[in-house]
Amino acid sequence: MARYFFLILKSAMRNRRRSALTIASIAVSFCLLGVLTAMYRALFYGGDTTPAEALRLVTHHKVSLVQDLPVSYERRIEQIPTVRAVTRLRWFGGVYKDSRDPKNRFGQFAIEPSALFRVHPEFVIPQEEKLAFERQRTGCIASKALAAKLGWKLGQRITVVNDVMPATLELTLVGIFSDQDQNNQTNVLYFNWDYLSESLPAGSEERDMIQQYHIQVDSKEDVARTAHAIDALFNNSPYPTKTEEEHAFQLSFVFFLGNLKLFLAAICAAVTFTILLVSANTLSMSVRERIREVGVLKTLGFTRSAILSMILTEAGLMSLLGGIVGCIVAAVLCTMVRQTPAFAQFLRSLSLTPEIAALNLAAALLIGIASALVAAINASRTSIVDALRSTA
Repeated sequence: MARYFFLILKSAMRNRRRSALTIASIAVSFCLLGVLTAMYRALFYGGDTTPAEALRLVTHHKVSLVQDLPVSYERRIEQIPTVRAVTRLRWFGGVYKDSRDPKNRFGQFAIEPSALFRVHPEFVIPQEEKLAFERQRTGCIASKALAAKLGWKLGQRITVVNDVMPATLELTLVGIFSDQDQNNQTNVLYFNWDYLSESLPAGSEERDMIQQYHIQVDSKEDVARTAHAIDALFNNSPYPTKTEEEHAFQLSFVFFLGNLKLFLAAICAAVTFTILLVSANTLSMSVRERIREVGVLKTLGFTRSAILSMILTEAGLMSLLGGIVGCIVAAVLCTMVRQTPAFAQFLRSLSLTPEIAALNLAAALLIGIASALVAAINASRTSIVDALRSTA
């Protein structure tokens, strides 16, 4: 086929406008397909987990995420030999200033200051700020991205109000930490759980209840064994637990949307089928317009197999070019979305990997060849007389 390359290229550029539109339509389709396949990989195959995340477990109520667990569970979890560190956590969900302003919405969690950085070693903070957070009961720390977005400085007074609990927290920003695993894109505020407990009304059940325990284990080999040991401890208690890896816990929020795996697979199949229809129609039209040229080629001595190969190569190259452009755009989109500050943690590994790109380019090549196959076979079988007689 190398000797026919310039002839194939000239045939492809015969109608430049149509060829450009065909490549563009294939590129858009494969851009969508690339993003969807990257999302599928990030959601259901975890992407690249960080060393700290791979050793972290989340324990919550077995029945529902909104049901609480007793704080007394913490001591029993700490006694498991493979547990390196554990901290309790409660989502506060308070209002900061004007709740109608999207930038004022961020995660707010009550934790134990002394254990937070042992459970999350990826959090980096100056030692003096860390000590201030541990010593000052009303102190709080904010992620670097959140502090920059809201213009917070050390020593700033932060008031967060929750009418449901009810509680009003008068906090002081004593530290700003960097999240190495999240590329400093996390928007979160941590404060002392003891201060929250004291701020709740006397007799409130929530004073002695939390929502989750975050646990750091010694090694990857201990993850499954530790999760089983924790759940076995409380299996017959009034508050049974479910312990899972952090990434699996994050995915549980995605599954609230339904069978997302089937949904993404169905969209990918629909996009692929659409690409096939569009390219088949365009390429078939292009072949039909060149029937007389096929007759001329046969007159000059070109065989059926040569004509068939030339047409299929042309279709494959056009589709492959569209696939390349689509993959490039998809890679750029994945990078842009991944760098968005409010990006979901479970999709932080969203990227068009070489494997996904190769899969999409192979699909582009196959779709291009399949689209032109019928038209190419018919053209190669057309006799010289019929071809030259054609007025298409």
